Amino acid sequence: MTDTPTSAPASTPAPSSTLRPGRLGVLGIVFFVVAASAPLIGITGAVPVAMLLGNGAAVPGAYLAVGITLLIFSVGYATMSRSMTNSGAFFAYVGKGLGLNAGVAAAFAALVAYVTIQLAIYGFFGVVVSGFATGFGLELPWYVWSLLVWVIVSALSLLSVDVGAKVLGVMLVLELLVLVVAAVAILANGGPEGWNFGASFNPTEIFAGGFAGTAGIALAFAFASFIGFEATAIYGEEAKDPKRTVPIATYVSIGVISVLFALVSFAMVTGMGASQVADKVIELSGGLADPAGVLFGLTEQYVGSWLTVAMGILVITSLFAGLLAFQNAASRYFFALGRGGVLPQAMAKTNKAGAPVNGVILTSALAALVMIIFAVAGLDPFANLFSWMSSITVIAIVLVEILVSLAVIRYFMTHEGGNVWSTKIAPALSIVLLGMGLYLLMSRFNLLAGTVPEGVDPSLPESAWLLNPLGWFLVLVPFLALIIGYVVALINKKENEQLVKDFAS
Repeated sequence: MTDTPTSAPASTPAPSSTLRPGRLGVLGIVFFVVAASAPLIGITGAVPVAMLLGNGAAVPGAYLAVGITLLIFSVGYATMSRSMTNSGAFFAYVGKGLGLNAGVAAAFAALVAYVTIQLAIYGFFGVVVSGFATGFGLELPWYVWSLLVWVIVSALSLLSVDVGAKVLGVMLVLELLVLVVAAVAILANGGPEGWNFGASFNPTEIFAGGFAGTAGIALAFAFASFIGFEATAIYGEEAKDPKRTVPIATYVSIGVISVLFALVSFAMVTGMGASQVADKVIELSGGLADPAGVLFGLTEQYVGSWLTVAMGILVITSLFAGLLAFQNAASRYFFALGRGGVLPQAMAKTNKAGAPVNGVILTSALAALVMIIFAVAGLDPFANLFSWMSSITVIAIVLVEILVSLAVIRYFMTHEGGNVWSTKIAPALSIVLLGMGLYLLMSRFNLLAGTVPEGVDPSLPESAWLLNPLGWFLVLVPFLALIIGYVVALINKKENEQLVKDFAS
């Protein structure tokens, strides 16, 4: 096994257009991926909303159901990863399986996902830090804090990727530690009603209310909490033994995220009492005005205020970790597109540390521009920047995951490798399951993004697809990116010759 990427051009790339190989092991990649999912943010923000508007005590089962769906998807994804190593990840997989035009289309949709999720986190970061600082008498607008961390994230992204992995590693270990300590303490106490596995993990409870009702709401929020797991392959060119490292990192990442969300959300259900979940969520969160109040309140009750304070600090570091992870992901997509000829060749330049320097600069510039626009327009950093952008992200990711599953089936129709389960059955099953997930996300976009027309209750089944014009535009952004990418590929055929070599290798 050599360190040279299998998808590299026939001629040896110049040092300035090559990511540095052999820098990341399984744990380094897992740190980036799990950090990108920002588990503390998802558990404090998404889980209480899913419990109140979705299927209550069965939310832990909904997270396991989505985790199983993504594990099935990863069977074909991991099998194909042994046949290629490319920093374009989804872009390269779709291109190799479905052809150049489809690959470029998928790349544009994936770029939308990574750019928008980073923007969403910048908005959330500004809100959280602004509120935290106000408690100490330092009142500054949200965008001041967001732009300050933007400088730090941009600087770290220009360093060697393993430096970023070490920073994320420390933060992630602390984040996971406080979540596990809180969960174990609550479960050890047993709460007012004890452990109720039936209420949380019985399939009839998980899917109660149907996809158009409460089950669909919970599953939609669960899908949104897994954003970032697919980024394992983005680091393939920088991994040690990528054909082994990437598949293992993919399975480990999904497993960690699934178990963590299921464990902590089950502990929250136990702490509140399965039959009292809705009432307790309203009480602890102030009617969802402060969703984080649910986990914080339970932690203070069952563990103590010291851990609640630690959680408050780690929410900030969790957001920072997510920013750094998605900055790396987006910049490496720009790098892959530049090297392939879709974007200017300058995007393929790396610095002495092996980081995709122009990809980092472009990613940072886009983030700064959008934050400035939202600040000048007076738009809310949470209700607008965070909610709109994160909702676009999850639709884009699931859309591209479906294309990847199609690509896996098509690729192994003409190539050896894997078996019937990993190359046909699992990818086909994932297409069906992910298709259902995409429907749930789009039909519940009003809840995720807050774009329901005035006067309509977004929690009612009949509210599905009732979006205002802005909502329809936002929900269609990933599809528009897909179309634009396909058209660009058709127009840019001569410049894309390098991609043809990559995908044919």
